Amino acid sequence: MPKADIPAPDGTERARRPETPALHGSTLFEGDALTVLRRLPAGFARCVVTSPPYWGLRDYGIAEQIGLESTMTRFLRRLVSVFAEARRVLAGDGTLWLNIGDGYTSGNRGYRAPDRKNPARAMGVRPDTPEGFKPKDLLGIPWRLAFALQADGWYLRSDVVWYKPNAMPESVKDRPARSHEFLFMFTKSEKYYYDWRAAREPADGGGMRNLRSVWQVNTRPFAGAHFAVFPQELVRPCILASTEPGDYVLDPFFGSGTVGVVCRDENRLYVGIELNPEYVALAAERLEVGDSSVIRIGAARCSRPGTALLRPSR
Repeated sequence: MPKADIPAPDGTERARRPETPALHGSTLFEGDALTVLRRLPAGFARCVVTSPPYWGLRDYGIAEQIGLESTMTRFLRRLVSVFAEARRVLAGDGTLWLNIGDGYTSGNRGYRAPDRKNPARAMGVRPDTPEGFKPKDLLGIPWRLAFALQADGWYLRSDVVWYKPNAMPESVKDRPARSHEFLFMFTKSEKYYYDWRAAREPADGGGMRNLRSVWQVNTRPFAGAHFAVFPQELVRPCILASTEPGDYVLDPFFGSGTVGVVCRDENRLYVGIELNPEYVALAAERLEVGDSSVIRIGAARCSRPGTALLRPSR
């Protein structure tokens, strides 16, 4: 329900509080994650599954995009703010599953050269090396973010290693090629909903076993994207373990809409938030949602005219 203006003590009129849009089933929002989250009702979502933009790895060509902050500290602070608001809209027994990748220092190069095997890595803008880091240092962003969220009030319950057998090749000769990312499980409260039976995995000798903390999931190509998207097989165990049919699942960085696809398949409701209009159109097409059904809150602006927008990785 829309919130009324509240008169100030001196009789002047205060600014109107953001209206809370009514949720009648699965909903796709176009807008900034934090702006939209502030308008959503408290406690409506049973689970959050998401993969925010990684720092300094992609330029999506959108003004104020998360991931191209001038410092790593500012990037982490922005994500902590987003997930603090996500915690507000999460049910008391709710869970956050967060996938985040790592990166290396730039050596103060303001660009990233193209790679023959991975042309999407090329960038014309790149943050400077953070203070205190050396050239070629691994940034350790996943754990820095995990500890920052833990300090902000989240319960850090598990670190899952996403092992990618078909990981993108790297042309490196001075370290092992990376073939994993992290998926963190956070909860809002000490006690929370977790259906271990629904998320069991096949055991080596046959039968089923409790879900382990290393998940072997291949990256998957998608016809509408230039590189691999968030795999459904990575999302599904999170949703099955942390929700029941009919529950809402939130993804504040919706990308191509993979979380929505899994929700649709598993009889859950989704609320997706995506800043990039091209990704919104891609997700809407994938989920068979009409353009008139997309709720737009604020307009995304191209930060550099002529920038070619990359397709989402989620």
